[in-house]
This record gives sequence, structure tokens and C-alpha cells, in this order.
Amino acid sequence: MARPFPKKISQIKPTLSNVAQTSHFAVTFGGFHPNLSTYLKRKGIDNRYAQEKLSLLCCRASLPGSGYATADVIGNYTGVAEKFAHTRTFVQMSMDFYVDDDYKSIKFLEHWLEFMSNGSTVGDNADPLKDGYYYRMRYPNQYKCDETRIVKFERDYKNYLEYRFIGMFPISLDASTVSYEGSRVLKATATFNYDRHIAGRSRSVDKLLKRDKNDEPSFAEQVRAKNLDRLDDINGFAQRPFNADLDGVQRLIADGRFLNSGSGGSTIISEGISAASGGGGSRTT
Repeated sequence: MARPFPKKISQIKPTLSNVAQTSHFAVTFGGFHPNLSTYLKRKGIDNRYAQEKLSLLCCRASLPGSGYATADVIGNYTGVAEKFAHTRTFVQMSMDFYVDDDYKSIKFLEHWLEFMSNGSTVGDNADPLKDGYYYRMRYPNQYKCDETRIVKFERDYKNYLEYRFIGMFPISLDASTVSYEGSRVLKATATFNYDRHIAGRSRSVDKLLKRDKNDEPSFAEQVRAKNLDRLDDINGFAQRPFNADLDGVQRLIADGRFLNSGSGGSTIISEGISAASGGGGSRTT
């Protein structure tokens, strides 16, 4: 890296003035199991409330973090200790919700947690008011949801960042303090766990337009045009049948998959074999 040189304010300002703000985001809940949706609806929480109004009442959230669990390996090289990643780990996330005057936001969290452990009430007809009541957990696929998203955007709504959480469910609801000493907006804080997250857009329309998972549509078209996805050749035709009578370079020339042609030669990419030809001769790998 070259040593730094002084820069003018006009050179620095475009970079430092275009930074993201923390106050523009939206959280949407979805993908609930029918049993969970029915249970929440019985408590007065329908899917429309969870997808629309609860998004506005979520006043604090966190963009997800992740890491890797590693294992130490000693002995491959003398005097060298190495680390290798073996499991990806995801950080638990907490959210704050404003509590509306119908208390639906806190009911949503409370009864979601209640649904996870009320198998004894529904399946065994156990009465919570009786002595000896016990909790029986439901199956994970009934209380986990796969369509919860956090969308981070800016005031101009031009660019946004989306995270989708797979296997998300609440694991705790913090105590909310009420007091006579000065009225403030009541908040409910819940901690969520999830199996994994997807960074980038993941809806079906985004997959159709080849812009899912933060892929740029223009780059996806270039990959397809250059046959890197092994679907079409550069001219848009299907791959030709394999001809065993030709050697590797001749097969590439016959297929006509030349990229980046110019005075310095051409680069050919096909079926994991690349070749370059020009003034310096030819090379195959």
C-alpha cells in the first residue's frame, strides 16, 4: 500500500457525507405456522397486525452478527499452531417494542412464548389453575418462523439492506417497569434466537431478476453470458455436445466461447478449462 497523501475537503466530503443513519429501518414478522397463527388470532393478534403495525412499533433492533467456532490443530507444521473453522455461530438479537394502548405488542410476545410451552394444556387438557400443572414443549417447526426480515434503508429509499431470519423464535421477554414517577412510553424488550440468516433479498421476484443475496443484476447477466454458470455460451446458445475426437483447446475453439478478445489475445472459459492465446503463445490449465 502506498503512503497516504493529503486530500482536499472536496475529495473527502462525498465519502463522509453519504453514510447510513441508524433511524431508518423496518422489521416484519411472517411465516408463522398455522397453529401459531390460530393461537395468536384467538388472543386478538392477527397476521395483518404482526406484519404491518408491529413493524412501526419496533423502535430498536439489531442487524445480525455471526462468527465461527474454531478448533486448534497442532502438529501439521513444526512449532505452528493453526485454527480451522468448523461451525458458524449466530448472535442472539434483542428488539424493543412500543406498547400500544391495546397492549397488543406485548400480547404478541407473551402469547408467542406461551404457545411454545402449552402442549400440556392443548394436548393433555391440563388446567393451568390446578396444582401440579406442567409444561410440555411443542415441536420446533410449530413455533419457529422463516419469514422475519429486517430492512435497513435510507431517507431517499433508493438503496436498502435486507436480512431474512430462518428458524426465528423468542427465548425471553424482559420485565417492563411501571412507575408513578413520571410517565414515559412503555416498552417491551424481547430476545430472539434463530438458526441462521440470509444477507440480501430472498423473495421469489428477486430470484427471478437475479438480484437475490446482494447479487448485482448486471453482474449476474455477465456470469450467464460468459458461461460461468454453465448454462449458455457467450452467444446465448445451449452448450454443444462433447466431441471426444478433439483435444482440449480445439474443443474450446469449436465451442466459440471467447471472452475479452483484443489485440493481446483471447481468453476462453468452458467446462472448467481455460486457455489464452496471443503473441506470447498459448497456455492451458
